Amino acid sequence: MRIRGGLSRLLSRTLCILIAAGSGALTAEEHSVSGSYDNLLTLFADWRAFERPPLLDGAPDYTAATLGRKQADLKDYQARLAAIDPKGWPVAQQVDYALVRAEMNGLDFDLRVLQPWARDPAFYHSLWTEQSDTPAHEGTTHDRLIELWSYTFPLSAADEKKLASELSIIPPLLRQAQSNLIGNAHDLWVTGIGTMQQQVKDLDALDEKTAKSGRDLKRAIQAAHEATTQFVAWLEQQAPSKTAPSGVGKDNYTWNLQHVHLVPMTWDDEVTLLKRELARAHASLHLEEQRNRDLPPLHVTASPEEFQQRGNDAVTKYIAFLRDHDVFPMHDYMDSAMRAHIGEYVPEETRNFFSIATHNEPLTLYTHFYHWWDLAQMREDPHKSPVRRGPLLYNIWDTRAEGMATNVEEMMMHAGLYDDNPRAKEVVWIMLAQRAARGLASLYAQANMFTLKQAKDFQVEWTPRGWMRPDLDLLGFEQQLYLRQPGYGTSYVTGKYLLEELMKDRSHQLGDGFSVRVRGGVLLVLREWAD
Repeated sequence: MRIRGGLSRLLSRTLCILIAAGSGALTAEEHSVSGSYDNLLTLFADWRAFERPPLLDGAPDYTAATLGRKQADLKDYQARLAAIDPKGWPVAQQVDYALVRAEMNGLDFDLRVLQPWARDPAFYHSLWTEQSDTPAHEGTTHDRLIELWSYTFPLSAADEKKLASELSIIPPLLRQAQSNLIGNAHDLWVTGIGTMQQQVKDLDALDEKTAKSGRDLKRAIQAAHEATTQFVAWLEQQAPSKTAPSGVGKDNYTWNLQHVHLVPMTWDDEVTLLKRELARAHASLHLEEQRNRDLPPLHVTASPEEFQQRGNDAVTKYIAFLRDHDVFPMHDYMDSAMRAHIGEYVPEETRNFFSIATHNEPLTLYTHFYHWWDLAQMREDPHKSPVRRGPLLYNIWDTRAEGMATNVEEMMMHAGLYDDNPRAKEVVWIMLAQRAARGLASLYAQANMFTLKQAKDFQVEWTPRGWMRPDLDLLGFEQQLYLRQPGYGTSYVTGKYLLEELMKDRSHQLGDGFSVRVRGGVLLVLREWAD
């Protein structure tokens, strides 16, 4: 497979750096901060304050007039950045420079191309009932989200007041949305209706959960519910007039991939890669099935009690395997972070793809839970650099975060995690096939070669054993997300591939001194772009 310009040659001009997502202990050289780097940190603080939208009637302001001014002012921030010359800085500081530039490119792309506030009703979704397993929420979101999962019920008086205040942004935000949403993207519009209908259901559940709360919270919930219900009705009324495709097109996709997500590939490169990985996953699955033909099938969990027992046993086995095989640096939080996300038993008729996997062999998905170690490290050992201390904006982290988690799935299989349970390897190949199929479908959708329905049908067709069912919510959620955020659907496989390329190149550099042991950090592949 030929990647544009030859990936090996490209990576020789690329900064391929493992940066600790949490601690990132800096070397003595990296501590020698120059005045110019101080200027970068000052600019970064100013930039983050500027990037955050002002308020209008208590809600973030995404009106055309405000965004027009922001687009003009963005050029001043980009000029300030261009006036700073990072040549000669320590590598870690050059990484910070590239990340600040990428964030500015992210806003530029949103203002010029993606325009979620004008094209995507789901952008105005406010109430989040589950914690994201990535540094920030997947996809485009507005600036005043309500992280309902972070509250403990029954609420304290202080939390009641806080939640009521947060909910108060929903009515003015949705009134504003009806003026802002002038786009014609059919699939984004229709799927956005479903997202906002879910917010109505979540507000119903919140109202029931807080039945004994005070008057202010009750009023806030009721007002948010009425506003969301009215917004859904307006969206449904407008839907027949929305007829245009929703993808950003190949050229815009490539620009975003390279300049925002810092992936040294094009739309065509990713198509080639994902086709190859889809074929490899299917072929490897069939070979593994042939090898295991005389073995009994995997035991499928049959009760809630068994699910918890198998889940905890799987975590115990995994932690012991990592410690015994010296694959990752071990931290105290690793065991508890994984046990907190074992999940719950799901009846067979309602199991989605990932539930099927965990009910067959929990470890196959738990290896993907490297995500939770990333988040624990960010929390327990924050990065020294202000630029990398919290989540990057515009989902810049997606290829690293999802790529690492997906890479660990296959890495652990090759390292021997399932040597005592060969049938589990079949599940690993099925998961890779599903990730390749959905990513390839998302590429065709962004190029406007597929409608959303065609993307979902493709994902179902090329996921082995019928494990991706069209009647369950997961399929619609995934393809909607990948349509809303260009590049996210491919990030799992592309990131895995770039990590494998890095392992190849680094092992070649170090020779006998190379170890697969990973210093729990962030892979950033940064190309030196020509002006």
